[in-house]
Amino acid sequence: MKITFLGTGTSQGIPVIGSTHPVCLSSNPKDKRLRVSILIEWDNSTYVIDCGPDFRQQMLRANCSKIDGIIFTHEHADHTAGLDDIRPYFFKQGAIPIYAHKRVLGELTRRFDYIFATENKYPGAPSVVQYEVKNEPFQLGSIPVIPIDAMHYNLQVFGYRFQNFAYLTDVKTIEDTELQKLKNLDVLVINALRESEHPSHLNLEQALEIITYLKPKRAYLTHISHLLGFHDAVQQMLPDNVFLAYDNLQIAL
Repeated sequence: MKITFLGTGTSQGIPVIGSTHPVCLSSNPKDKRLRVSILIEWDNSTYVIDCGPDFRQQMLRANCSKIDGIIFTHEHADHTAGLDDIRPYFFKQGAIPIYAHKRVLGELTRRFDYIFATENKYPGAPSVVQYEVKNEPFQLGSIPVIPIDAMHYNLQVFGYRFQNFAYLTDVKTIEDTELQKLKNLDVLVINALRESEHPSHLNLEQALEIITYLKPKRAYLTHISHLLGFHDAVQQMLPDNVFLAYDNLQIAL
């Protein structure tokens, strides 16, 4: 299994438009972060988790010629706004499978009504095949996927476990029953927005507490704000098995 971090930034990305914050002015490519997303590949399967407003750029940068589907964590724009850019894949492959909570499918239908239209559909619009994700395992290719139910302030979000890899973003709280699904991981990816408290995201201290509890072999932090600090400086502060993810990072399991 290969994981490519397509984006590791928070909703505004880094650099933030118009910001003079030192991290936004950094020349280190690891401090430049597109909106959060990963590409996950195994056997002949290729899936994307979330497709935000940088989706086109990310797919070009990753040289990704086909996708077998998009898995959504939740409906916020930094995770969904790139849905129209599935058109090249649709023209080559046909309707693209999407996997999401029923609420998220409804929200996507409202925002992208021309994609979901069944009558008088615009001929240039892409099409999707909808699969509702419930809090129960489902199969993607040869791998069972286990949803992880969590809260993003007062909004339900899904994380996902693929064998010994798990991906959680935009998480603030997780019930203990859901945490138990994350034991015995080789790799955990989890959000860590900044050092100070935030109402809807884990901060660095809270993310590290979860990592310490779950004891994955390795953990990677994502959905990072410029307020967390410079990549290289923050990395030096982290435990030996915890790493700041960065755009274009690839890991193999």
